[in-house]
Amino acid sequence: MDRPASGRIGGRVTIREVAEDAGVSVAAVSKVLREAYGVSDAMRLKVRASMAKLSYRPHSAARGMRGQTYTIGVLMADIKNPFFPELIDGIDDGLAGTQYVPLFGIGRGSSSLETTIVHALVDRQMDGLIMIGQRLPTADVEAIAREVPVVVIGHHEPNTMAFDSANNDDERGGAMVAEFLLGQGYKRPAMITLGRDDLGGADVSHKRELGFAAALRAAGFAGDNIYIAPAEDGLDDVTATVRALLAGAEPPDAIFGWADYYALEVLSAVRALGFRVPDDIGIIGYDNSAPCAFTQNDLTSIDQSGRELGREATRMLLERIAGRTTAQHMIKTPIVRARGSTQRPA
Repeated sequence: MDRPASGRIGGRVTIREVAEDAGVSVAAVSKVLREAYGVSDAMRLKVRASMAKLSYRPHSAARGMRGQTYTIGVLMADIKNPFFPELIDGIDDGLAGTQYVPLFGIGRGSSSLETTIVHALVDRQMDGLIMIGQRLPTADVEAIAREVPVVVIGHHEPNTMAFDSANNDDERGGAMVAEFLLGQGYKRPAMITLGRDDLGGADVSHKRELGFAAALRAAGFAGDNIYIAPAEDGLDDVTATVRALLAGAEPPDAIFGWADYYALEVLSAVRALGFRVPDDIGIIGYDNSAPCAFTQNDLTSIDQSGRELGREATRMLLERIAGRTTAQHMIKTPIVRARGSTQRPA
């Protein structure tokens, strides 16, 4: 007789009860739980149906003792960046249809806090970690990857074998910004980049700076005519940096914010200072996050396919968890999404 889940009194439904309900062996249920190879679709559907009917939930502590908890940790640099939800959507896409659930930690742009969070996630027996824009240097990430599978997003280290990465071609993207602005007729483009002391050479803002400067040099700009100004990520800091650039002897006629959330602050600062966009100053961002398309922003941006990056990072992590040991480093080619913020008047 079928036993409705709502009528069960006390305790948890066991794997043996699922097996009895589905008419299969305990070993078969275990294989479905472990996403093991060789399980037929018919078997998987039958076992999943019994799990749903009985409201069976795998016991994470018991699974942890056996070496798997079906949880992954996701470390994010912060929650202010409007690009990150696209990555999270991609991670959710990648986990759809599996038993895995993500647990999130926010590093607030601090390598020491990130270290604390990562250790806490590892101690809680996460099966793997995805790190998004972390501030931890490569050596620290490699050390963590010796304990648990790791995939990074927004950290370029293509020669490491210890962990995988899913990235946009940030250096090429920075060059595309300069090339696009010059092609639109701008003569004095400048960049506002992330002002942090502990970024390291693998950080994406640094890669975008390199590409931006290289493209300007290729176009004939001398070094002292290439303006890349750092700013902390508060609105007041960005506004002060914008004001300093515009007060110079040769103020820029276009400003590149290294990421959309900087470019959106640049947009606010430029308007607050009395300049018109794009008539006086063109503005371009990077990420093509959702707020770029809002009418009041109409922000040109570099699209780096965030949802795809999230999906690919998740795929690689699950493969690592399943036993793959060779490293994979995905690079996505960016594209320009032109909008009104760079559309110069005729």
